[in-house]
Amino acid sequence: MATSTHEGAHAASSLSTPPPLPSSTSTTNVSSNFDIISTYHTILRSSPHLTPPLAAISSLLHLLSHNRPSTTSETLSLLSHHSSLLIASVRNPIGLRAGTELFQRYTVSTLQQAAPPTPNKSDSATQDEDEKEEDGFRAVRERLLSSGRLFVERAAQARGLIAETARRFVKPGATVLTAGRSRAVAAALDAAAEAGTGFRVVYVRSSSPSAPHDGRDHDEETMTMARRLRGKPGVEVAIVRPESVAYCLGHVTAVMVGAEGVLENGGVVSAMGILQLAVLARSARKPFYVLAESHKFVRLYPLGQYDLPVRQTVLEFQGAADRGGEAGLAEGKGKGGGGGQEEEEEEEEAAVDYTPPDLVTALVTEVGVLTPSAVSEELIKIWY
Repeated sequence: MATSTHEGAHAASSLSTPPPLPSSTSTTNVSSNFDIISTYHTILRSSPHLTPPLAAISSLLHLLSHNRPSTTSETLSLLSHHSSLLIASVRNPIGLRAGTELFQRYTVSTLQQAAPPTPNKSDSATQDEDEKEEDGFRAVRERLLSSGRLFVERAAQARGLIAETARRFVKPGATVLTAGRSRAVAAALDAAAEAGTGFRVVYVRSSSPSAPHDGRDHDEETMTMARRLRGKPGVEVAIVRPESVAYCLGHVTAVMVGAEGVLENGGVVSAMGILQLAVLARSARKPFYVLAESHKFVRLYPLGQYDLPVRQTVLEFQGAADRGGEAGLAEGKGKGGGGGQEEEEEEEEAAVDYTPPDLVTALVTEVGVLTPSAVSEELIKIWY
C-alpha cells in the first residue's frame, strides 16, 4: 500500500424524525434504476440529525419500498449490491458499513424467522401455492419495512440516552476537554448544564492548513456549541488550538469525544486529531471517554493505523522537483495543488484516525457504559 498518497483504505429532543418512506402502491421491477447514493445524501440533508449509519439504513428501506423484490434471494442480492455501491461512493465508509451490514443482518434474521415450511405440492396445486407464497412474502416485506422504520426512529433517540448517562461523568467543578463536532458529546454537555452542574469546557478547534491564523475560529459548529453552553448558568467555555492541548491538560478532569465508528476490538475511528488527544490524555493520566451509538459498532479488526478501508491523503512528501515547490508547502497544498483549495479542504474534513482500545477508558453508549473489550461481545449478540 503506497504511503505517499493513501494511508488506508449519534439531544433526543432535537432529533427530527426520519423522512417517511414513499408509499409502495405500484409494482416495480427489481432491476429498475434506483439511485441509492442520491437517496442517501438527500436523507442526510433533510434529516441532518441522523447519523450516517441510520441514513444508510433509511436509504435501504427506500430501496426495498421502491423496488419491491418478491423473493428472499432477490431481496438479499438487491441489498448487497446497493450497499456496495453506497460504500464505494465515499472516502470513509466506516459508518455506512456499520449501518448497511446491521440492516442486512436484520433482514436475514427476519426472513429466516418468517420462512414457512416447504409443502409437498402436487402439480394441480402448484399455481395456487405459488400465489400464496408470493402473498406471504409480500406480508413479510411489509413487516420488514415497518420494523426497519421503527428501528431507525428508536435508534435516533440513542443520543439522548447517551447524554443522560454521560452527564454523570461531568461532576460539579469539572473541566471537560473535547474536540471534533460530536453531537453526542454536545448533548451530554447540554444535559449536564440543564441538570445545574457547574463545570468548564475546553473546546479544541478544528485545524486546517488553508485556514489563516488570524485569531478567528473557523469552525462554525464549534463556535455555535460554545455560544450555546456559555449561555447556560454555571458553564464556562474556552476554545483553544490543537497545539495548546498538552498545556491545557493540567486543568482538565476528563476528555470526552465522539466517534464515527467503533471497531470490533474496541478501538474507535474519529476525526483526525482524536488519536493525538488520546495519547496526550494517557500521558497526563486523564480518563478518555468515547460517546457513541451502538449502531456505529462495525465488524472491523484493524492491524494498525494504516489498515483502515479509508481513502485519504495525509502524508505527502515533496521535493525540489515537485511542481509548486516551496509555495505549495507554504500554502499547505497537496502535490501540484491538484483540484484546488475547495477539494483540499474537503479532504481535510474527511480525514480520520484510529484510536486503539488501550487508550480508551470507557465507551458510553445507549446500552450502558462498556469497556473496549465488551464491543466484541455486543457484536456477537447481533450477529450470532
